[in-house]
Amino acid sequence: MSKYTIDTATSRATPTPAPMKRVTAPAVRARKGGDPLVMLTAYDVRMAQLLDPHCDMLLVGDSLGQVVYGLPSTVPVTLEMMAAHGAAVVRGSWHAMVVIDMPFGSYEASPADAFASAARLLKETGAAAVKLEGGEAMAETIAFLSKRGIPVMAHIGLTPQAVNQLGGYGARGRGEAEAARILADARAVGDAGCFAMVVEGVVEPVAAAVTEAVGCPTIGIGASPRCDGQVLVSEDMLGMFDRVPRFVQRYEELAGRISAAAERFAGEVRTRTFPSAEQIYQG
Repeated sequence: MSKYTIDTATSRATPTPAPMKRVTAPAVRARKGGDPLVMLTAYDVRMAQLLDPHCDMLLVGDSLGQVVYGLPSTVPVTLEMMAAHGAAVVRGSWHAMVVIDMPFGSYEASPADAFASAARLLKETGAAAVKLEGGEAMAETIAFLSKRGIPVMAHIGLTPQAVNQLGGYGARGRGEAEAARILADARAVGDAGCFAMVVEGVVEPVAAAVTEAVGCPTIGIGASPRCDGQVLVSEDMLGMFDRVPRFVQRYEELAGRISAAAERFAGEVRTRTFPSAEQIYQG
């Protein structure tokens, strides 16, 4: 449970008054080869409320570093940032499983360090699972956490936290050696006990092969329609940014609509047509 609750009598944030059983890690794993899984990112209460009825999972991604804080990459994101946003998303949702990213530097040193970080995130947010990046090198850590009651979602292929080592955000798996490495990574984290894995920025034939090779669901992003589910950064999907990756489908153009609304508001303030009699308190 989140440590804070929302006062629905005074807050604009009023989640549904009819809680239901959340999606669980075993339920997600059982969807392998079944109905596709839906996952979107959320970083705050209101977005969680709006997305929750339509999603199986909400990902509190470390992409918030770029989307919310304007950082150049996900590398500077801290545990404190993830905990604050994770708690907000849990408060704003009631159905979807909330998965929270472990930020760079919080889990790589040792399985024990990873457990301490993951335990803190789950305690402080109420989220149900953590996600960490890496393949074979992180298999031991995934097994360590899973055996101690922490559901882990793996993340292979293009791993944004390793952008400095990878040299950019280009698609992975184009050469035979790299394709074989990605398949080996997938098998390693799958055997280690992850309940699902994100496959990001992997050329389609390799992503499809990964999906066939592992026993847990794969969640694609810039991968293959044959993955067991799909995830996008919600702000990309909603058209909030001018530039988005080629694998993103825009389902709305909210940036233009928000700008236009702000322009109308500014015009009415400057012409003193807002506030009108309907928006003021008469003496």
